[in-house]
Amino acid sequence: MANLFITLASHGNDVNSCAFSPTMLATGSGDKAIRLWNLPDFEELSFSPLLGHSYYVNCCVFSIFGTMLASCSTDGKIILWDTKNGDSLQVWHHPSKSIVKVCSFSPDSQQLVTGATDHAICVFSTVTKQLIRVIENAHENFVSCVSFTPDNMNIISGSGNGDLKVWQAQNIYANKCLFYGAECQDLGMSSLAISPTFGSATPNSQTPGDKTYFLLATCGGNTRVSLWDLNILPKCSTQLRCVLEGHTANVVTVAFSTDGKMLASGGMDKMVIVWCPIVGRMLFTLEGHDRYITSVTFSMDNVFLASGSADRTAKIWSLGENMPATSTEAPPLINLSAEGTVASAPPAVPQQGGASAVGPKPLPTWKPEDVADWLKDIGLGQYADTFKENLIDGEELQNLTNETLSQDLSVKALGHRQKILRAVQVVKEQGFYSPGLPSGKRKHESVPDEYLCPITRQIMTDPVIAADGFSYERTSIQSWLRTGNHTSPMTNAPLAHTNLTPNRSLKQIIQRIYELT
Repeated sequence: MANLFITLASHGNDVNSCAFSPTMLATGSGDKAIRLWNLPDFEELSFSPLLGHSYYVNCCVFSIFGTMLASCSTDGKIILWDTKNGDSLQVWHHPSKSIVKVCSFSPDSQQLVTGATDHAICVFSTVTKQLIRVIENAHENFVSCVSFTPDNMNIISGSGNGDLKVWQAQNIYANKCLFYGAECQDLGMSSLAISPTFGSATPNSQTPGDKTYFLLATCGGNTRVSLWDLNILPKCSTQLRCVLEGHTANVVTVAFSTDGKMLASGGMDKMVIVWCPIVGRMLFTLEGHDRYITSVTFSMDNVFLASGSADRTAKIWSLGENMPATSTEAPPLINLSAEGTVASAPPAVPQQGGASAVGPKPLPTWKPEDVADWLKDIGLGQYADTFKENLIDGEELQNLTNETLSQDLSVKALGHRQKILRAVQVVKEQGFYSPGLPSGKRKHESVPDEYLCPITRQIMTDPVIAADGFSYERTSIQSWLRTGNHTSPMTNAPLAHTNLTPNRSLKQIIQRIYELT
């Protein structure tokens, strides 16, 4: 059972930021100090607090291995600290001396990006200790959040206007915005986070070089958390995946767990909510702060969740057994008080793009009854009888198209058709289905993306190359073509022809590695 592990109450002002390294927790405060706490007992380190800022500490972050800590402040300074002894390694001044709101390390920790109230983004080298890039007027309002993509190739930024921008990270002279999304977050964006394990962020991912995509979470001046498909290649774009509803006041901060299975959000309602981001379902709530939440972060091993608050405390929550299991069955809603007792659970909120609660059954084994239950679970139960009458099982479900839904299953509302297709994709991407291996053959938890059919996301047994250059499972692409689709499932571009060429080399590799016959 998740419970309150400890409350840290040494700061004399708002705790604005919390960050975990493998061995310690850092808390930054409006009292100008950064305090370091040892794991797992949360005793304050002997050289804490770190004092170097003359105004509020707005953000603090650790490098990937925790050897460095960066902090930024209302005083316009960015300080790089040595976490072995608390010494200051470097002090940078924002060019205009404006308030620096946020800072974030690159995945390789060789760069640090910052966002400031003068609308500028700055990039510093932690190797040469130099300011290497300034993007002036990056936004029309203050830069409220910045992050590198997990592949180190792009910088994502959000602003007080609620817009989102994508920048090239490796070319320090390329200050042209790659993508501009206006009003991605109503009434301003306060925080963003990118899943470290979804899509192209998957460790050891072998996503084809012409497709790069991530799962992005944003929040701001409303009560909702938005989840987006952030596409980088072949073209930058965002597509709303789902909206998470559960807060009763503005959401201030969001953070993914290191395994990507949990997303935490904190808001003006003094509450922290932990979600399963893939299925779009609330897992549990944490309550106990006296004022609004400013920061949330997971420990590297996902054992602890830290929340900072304007009540001058940081609370450490032991997650215990509440880590979500790898099952399609959504964990029960649990509302935890500061004392760790279980309060009344809030009602489940149907989520756009949510996934099934059918249980651990692999998707291809679902019966029409399971599909009907799943439709009810995602809030579209009015179509359950029609799907059952047409004997739509798991195999048929994953091959549905927009036209099939409209013409054959009488799902006339475009929004409902899109919701069904997104929800199916969510189940596939979560991995809650069997990869289709024959009985008795071994399965691998991490399968290179090039071995998976882009349509079914199952390991291919008979891969063929289509006119778009991509390889698909033969039966899947044939079904796609039979339903009248003359465009590429991957690029949406028209297919020059419908000829399918066997990919014998790929088939042999898959057979050799996965023992398929």
